[in-house]
Formats: sequence, C-alpha cells, structure tokens
Amino acid sequence: MTPRRALLAAPLLALPAQAQPAWPNRPVRIVVPFPPGGPADVLARAMAEPLSAAWGQSVVIDNRAGAGGNLGAELVARAAPDGHTLLLPASSHVQGAALYRSLPFHPVRDFTAVSMLAYYALVLVLHPGTPAADFAAFQALARSAPGAVTLASAGVGTPTHLSAELYRLRAGVEFTHVPFQGAAPAHAAVLGGQVMAMFTNPVLAIPAARAGSLRAIAVTGASRSAQLSALPTIAEQGYPGYESGTWYGFLGPAGMAEAVVQRIHADTQRALASPALQGRFAAMGLEVLTDGPAAFAARMAEDLARWTKVISDARISTD
Repeated sequence: MTPRRALLAAPLLALPAQAQPAWPNRPVRIVVPFPPGGPADVLARAMAEPLSAAWGQSVVIDNRAGAGGNLGAELVARAAPDGHTLLLPASSHVQGAALYRSLPFHPVRDFTAVSMLAYYALVLVLHPGTPAADFAAFQALARSAPGAVTLASAGVGTPTHLSAELYRLRAGVEFTHVPFQGAAPAHAAVLGGQVMAMFTNPVLAIPAARAGSLRAIAVTGASRSAQLSALPTIAEQGYPGYESGTWYGFLGPAGMAEAVVQRIHADTQRALASPALQGRFAAMGLEVLTDGPAAFAARMAEDLARWTKVISDARISTD
C-alpha cells in the first residue's frame, strides 16, 4: 500500500464497529390474534409478568382478533424484526394457509420461530344417549349407518373440525358435520343431545366427563392426557400415527437477530419452569413445551404440509 493510500485508510480502520442497541430497549408487545379470555390470551397474560421481570421492560398484551387469527398475524409479519413485537398464535396459524386462498403473508417464511409454549390434545366426547359405550362401538355405529352420526365443531376449518376430518379419512367412516360459531355453543349442543359427538378441548371436556354429562372415548394426542390417564388415544385404538392437537408459541417477524431469538427462548423456558405456572396450565389441560426455534420451525413446516393434504383430501373450503 502506498503512503498516501495508507493515510487515507487509517481513519477508516480506526473507526469502532457500530454498537448494536441493547434488547429490549422499550416495551415488548405480544400480539394475541384472538379475543380476550381464550387459551392464547390466558397464556400471554401468564407469561407477561415473568418476562417483564426478566427483561426490565413492560410486556403489553395486544388482542387483535379477526379472520381466524390472520389479522394479528399480518400485523406481526409487517412489524420491524427487532424483537419488540411478538405473536402468540395457535396451530391454526399454519392450518389457515391451506384454508384461505390468498393470505397476505406466508405462515412459515414470513415469521421467525422463537419458542413453543404449550400444547393440548382434543378429547372425543359423546352425549350419554349415543348408543356407543366406547370408541370401538362409536366407530361401528358410524360404519353401520354412514352419515347418521352427527358431529359438532367450533366451525369449518377449526382444529375441532380438522381433527374429525383426519379421523374420518384414516378410518373411512362418514358422519354429518354440524359447525357452530365457536367451541362453547358446539359443546352445549352435545351436552343438550342435539348433536351426538364432538372433538373438543380439554377445558370443556374434562369437567363434563368427570361429571358424567358427557362420555369421553378417546384423546387425539400422541400420548395420553395427564388429566384423563385411563383414556386411550386414537392412535392406540387402531390408528398408529394419528395425532392432532393445538400448540401455542412465540413467533416474531422474519429476520430477527439470532441473539434476540435465543434470549427470548431462554427467558420463556425459565418462566415455564415455574411450578405455579405449570400448575395453572395443567388445570387448563395444557402441557408445557420446551421446543426451541429450530424444532418449532420444523414443526410448523411439517404441520403446514400435513394439514394442507388433509384439507385438500377432505375438500374443506371456507368460501
């Protein structure tokens, strides 16, 4: 290098690397794409206090319900990827990509997987007047009279509906789908005997099963429920590999810094290790998940492929 070039380069070499701003340097917003009071909202509010303490910043819960969770998801997809805006979706986040023809975001590519939080399996319940004492009898009933079994759901394309369709496709049975506007009215219809059966969430299913007002005959998870440990899974009852449930986790916009992602995941898992928090989740039928960013991203991609096939094979449309 010539002396002149060396002199010109020297000031540039002397400049320090630009420091990255500390994270978080302002309140962190958790967007819940569902109304207040549901499982995602309860999870977000339970996590807010320990995360606020860990980060030294306020954690603000922002409920942005609408379009099956898509309104809140779009808001986060368009946010700056600086770690100050997170999304707390359910697994319907990826299922929706197969249900809606034109989403303004891709459920995997436009987000950063940060940390999984919790999961629950659904419970297949029957009205006590249904002439089936167990899963085998229920299946025999459905096969003996195709379409005679009525099955409620929280709406077309919801996890309660998709879990039933996955079973229908695997078992080769037919039933009459009766969609409602939400899990509560669907559950009430089964309690009242207007509909025979439903794949429902454990918050509604477990108290009704224990009281005898509904008959629980199977769970949809890969393993048995801690709250209903005597109840076999569908996989155990003739359908190996059958699994359907609802997960919750933290996502951020695509392009988040790896250090911030790892920090949020680590602090999230420390909060989830609290016995008080675990007890609160267990009372809701939720199982704590510890999956990190890589495992979470892989799960979303696998779920997207799996549910796209189910929705296509079952010819489900929201149009």
